[in-house]
Amino acid sequence: MVEQIDITRVLFLDVETVSGQPTYGQLDENFQKLWAYKAPSALKRYGEELTEDELAASYTDKAAIFAEFGKIVCISVGAVYRDKDKQLKIRLKSFASRDEAKLLADFNEMLDQYYGDPGKYFLCGHNIKEFDVPYMCRRIVTHQQKLPALLDISGKKPWETKHLVDTMDLWKFGDRKAYVSLKLLAAVLGFPSPKDDIDGSDVGRVFWEEDDVERIAVYCEKDVLATAQLFLRYQRKPLFEDDQVFYVER
Repeated sequence: MVEQIDITRVLFLDVETVSGQPTYGQLDENFQKLWAYKAPSALKRYGEELTEDELAASYTDKAAIFAEFGKIVCISVGAVYRDKDKQLKIRLKSFASRDEAKLLADFNEMLDQYYGDPGKYFLCGHNIKEFDVPYMCRRIVTHQQKLPALLDISGKKPWETKHLVDTMDLWKFGDRKAYVSLKLLAAVLGFPSPKDDIDGSDVGRVFWEEDDVERIAVYCEKDVLATAQLFLRYQRKPLFEDDQVFYVER
């Protein structure tokens, strides 16, 4: 199916998340209790009672991956178009902010304005079905914002969500057991790795300790570009060269 998709109708996407508070100690009492209940399963230590130090460490390490305990600090997208010479180019843009509600509102507005028809356009990301899309939807609901058409998937049948293209899912070929990283596929399929500065485990530190949203956005855009390159590999088409990649100024 992927070979039949016009890449200019695909919006490539990646999301970066952090814990909702800088540390476990800065959570209110109710959320501390809720994390104490959640943490053993997050660490795969089912039924155990964790110490305060273990709860604090686990919050730093794991809270960002749960939409109930984390938040989005960056959504980067890549839009592909053909220039006057019919050459493919990709434009990368980030919605990055310390204000999650504004970040989501701006992203949702863009999605509704330019990608409002799930029958015409696609969202593509790596592990987008298991992580990025559910996380975005949950945070949008948390802020009581309206879900854009491409994300309004609750209760939909599998054939009603064909506009969600997951590059990790495409690699599985029916194997449901394993996670395969974008970095590994870059090495296997011979396109530039997106990981040359920070990785996902550094995002919380860069946000809370260095207050560097710009650095996170740069990292996130690299993941988006790598996902687009992976998509081209699946289509057996040439990769984007440097002169085909453009960045929207933040």
